[in-house]
Amino acid sequence: MISAKITHSNLDLDLLFEKGVWIKELKVLLIADLHLGKATHYRKAGIPIPETIHQLDFLTLEKLVHRFQPLHLYFLGDLFHSHWNEQWEYFLDFIKQFPETNFHLIKGNHDILPEQNYQTSFLEIHSSPVTLGNLYLSHEPVTVPEKQLNICGHIHPGIYLKGRGKLSLRLPCYYWNNNTLVLPSFGNFTGLQLVEKKPSDRIWVIGEDRVFPLLSTGSIG
Repeated sequence: MISAKITHSNLDLDLLFEKGVWIKELKVLLIADLHLGKATHYRKAGIPIPETIHQLDFLTLEKLVHRFQPLHLYFLGDLFHSHWNEQWEYFLDFIKQFPETNFHLIKGNHDILPEQNYQTSFLEIHSSPVTLGNLYLSHEPVTVPEKQLNICGHIHPGIYLKGRGKLSLRLPCYYWNNNTLVLPSFGNFTGLQLVEKKPSDRIWVIGEDRVFPLLSTGSIG
């Protein structure tokens, strides 16, 4: 399967292999943890990270917006990694290409730019979580009533899969625990926090071009 589908409150949520969630009924696209500008931040510290690592993120984001033409696109926090650099201006120019889409930022712990930067952007800024029906959008996982589904980021979930011999993989994943769905980090330069599947958890692993459910604690081959 190219994507996986789950249903909550009569809404179909498509878990995309590009690491975002598409909700067709609402025309909403959800993405978490781009961490734009991180490469520049590291280069200033003397670590030679190429800027092309973010260009891959922009290319994927562009393809998603063209494919789905969302009415609203929500960044679930950590859109920008740290202090201002030129990547912020590049991002603002980028989203101007899509006047039919309303871009939202639910601020995360890394979104620390001066308020002036946000106020002069094309983003609608949310300093607290956003409710869409029974969906509760936040950056970090929060406890919500049983009928609601918290969709968030922050954790950068990944899974360790072990096969025969020395074969093993670390892959990003979607992680469902109770009524919380944690999205994988969209940015290529973010790393993974490995999660362990408990019996009540659901995990969808992201391969090269598809999403597939993890049915057990994890094995390949």
